Amino acid sequence: MSEKMLALVNYAKHAGAVELREVPVPSIGEEDVLLEVKAVGICGSDLHQYHATHSWKVNYPVILGHEYAGVVVAKGARVRRFQEGDRVTGETAAVIDPDSPMTRRGLYNLDPARLGFGYGVDGAMARYVRVPERCLHSLPESLPFEHAALTEPCCVAYNAVCMNVRIRPGDAVAVLGPGPIGILCTLMARLNGANPLVVYGLPADRHRLEAARAVGATHVFALPPQEMADTAKLFTDGYGFDVVVDASGVSASLQTALQLARPTAQIVKVGWGPQPCDYSLDPVVAKNLTIQGSFSHNWPIWERVLAMLASSQIDLKPVLNRVAPLPQWRECFEAMACGEVVKAVLTPV
Repeated sequence: MSEKMLALVNYAKHAGAVELREVPVPSIGEEDVLLEVKAVGICGSDLHQYHATHSWKVNYPVILGHEYAGVVVAKGARVRRFQEGDRVTGETAAVIDPDSPMTRRGLYNLDPARLGFGYGVDGAMARYVRVPERCLHSLPESLPFEHAALTEPCCVAYNAVCMNVRIRPGDAVAVLGPGPIGILCTLMARLNGANPLVVYGLPADRHRLEAARAVGATHVFALPPQEMADTAKLFTDGYGFDVVVDASGVSASLQTALQLARPTAQIVKVGWGPQPCDYSLDPVVAKNLTIQGSFSHNWPIWERVLAMLASSQIDLKPVLNRVAPLPQWRECFEAMACGEVVKAVLTPV
């Protein structure tokens, strides 16, 4: 095993501060494995850090990448459930407080002390990554690594749409933002029986809106935000949608969600938006709305989603548009940022 490896490093907080560097292969502790990364997805958060538009603390310099799958090549002395050669994927909570009340409730994803791969500790856009055993999940042989690497965003969508709100068959559901998470939320809403299922994007999102249609959207719109609310009456009784999923990356989209929601509706916000809000939240009161945040995922969600991927209940073909070697990272970042590609996966080896 080489003592050095190529890794994609976010080295400072200014825009564009990402580059390939030669770095040491990580050492592992007694409860860790060394994972040879076979595939790593590019997330919207990676793009945010690349463009310096993120709203979370980053421990620079850090190797990007938290959507990963690979093969165990070495294990610590106290690792019991996995062996060298095992095919695995893993969760993003790289560092947690085992004694915190949130961890003890199984909600370690919400532990304030949590640090994730790719911003808090070194991530998986490299040949090797150190992963605690508790993060790992076994992969079915039938699941390709490039699909397994997208387990994480599927878990984000499952948690938002299947856990944090209730969608009943026949509910009118709107999704704002046809990025990867918005499209996967659309897929989950379809599995829950949403109908109509309407996805809203901007005029620049036409390619991604077609992917949303492919995973189950009944209607898609490419409109300026000020025109979106006028379409709700076309699919509902005139009062708006039962559930609105805000998967956009800007704070202003919540105002559109408030306009699209019917009285007593649920809004789930899964998209990050660091911009301050400059609008009234009075519609929350007037419409008796429920706004639910949704962040990350935990062990039972991962097991459920992996089973759905293995059974083809989740079909990633409309979402995964490009697989490329790690040195082509910049092309893939830019293709995702402009909407040409919905989701790209890098292969470090």
